Amino acid sequence: MTICVRCENVTKYFGGLAALKNVSLEVSEGEIRAIIGPNGAGKTTLFNIINGVYKPSSGRVYIKINNVDKDVTGWPPHNIFKLGVARTLQIPRVFKNLTVWENVMVGALFNNNKLRANNLQLQTYVSFLLEMFGLEEKAHMKAGKLNLQEMKKVELARALASKPKILLIDEYMSGLNTLEVEETIDMFKRLRKEFGLTIIWIEHVISAVAALADTVMVLNEGMKIGEGKPEEIINDPVVIRAYLGEEKVAEPTKS
Repeated sequence: MTICVRCENVTKYFGGLAALKNVSLEVSEGEIRAIIGPNGAGKTTLFNIINGVYKPSSGRVYIKINNVDKDVTGWPPHNIFKLGVARTLQIPRVFKNLTVWENVMVGALFNNNKLRANNLQLQTYVSFLLEMFGLEEKAHMKAGKLNLQEMKKVELARALASKPKILLIDEYMSGLNTLEVEETIDMFKRLRKEFGLTIIWIEHVISAVAALADTVMVLNEGMKIGEGKPEEIINDPVVIRAYLGEEKVAEPTKS
């Protein structure tokens, strides 16, 4: 398989605190890779290094473009975005005073020269995305009036409007109820089928990880403590201990 994102021994210090310690990652083209771990494990810090928000203290980041590994370590986010790496955030950052239509249009205009040159094609593509996410009836509503799930959909549609090859999704399921989580699982499956995306996805909802991820990486206290298939990782005592504590994996006391 073609490796499209590769991190080699990435370390990030904030002052004297190591948020990441020699973390390596390889993600294959077309893969859904979940990254899990307790709060403060370094998950979002890793995302911020991949898409250029932070420069690592040491280590390298590579993104494969046209079969060539580009060393993008320390590149600014807008240059990494232009390579086809888009991102959503745990707390969606929509343009609240713009309409839903305008929010999605921003993604298409920012990065896609072909769409910019063809106004009809641009409008058709934005309409397609709004329909895909069930937002067509709210196209002319100000995005600030939407509920949390709808804002998440707008942010995801805006990211897809740039036609990325790699999508970084940060805790999309956070704040969603059980029904919304199930709907989102179906939506993610459709996204991979429709767009052929490589998805790197931070998540706390383990049932969703089990249903969607091809492979899972586990971070704890800035270090990688596990990597493998979802069924292997979810049942790993080391992973359970990281989430739930030592006593949760102790052998039951016999009476």
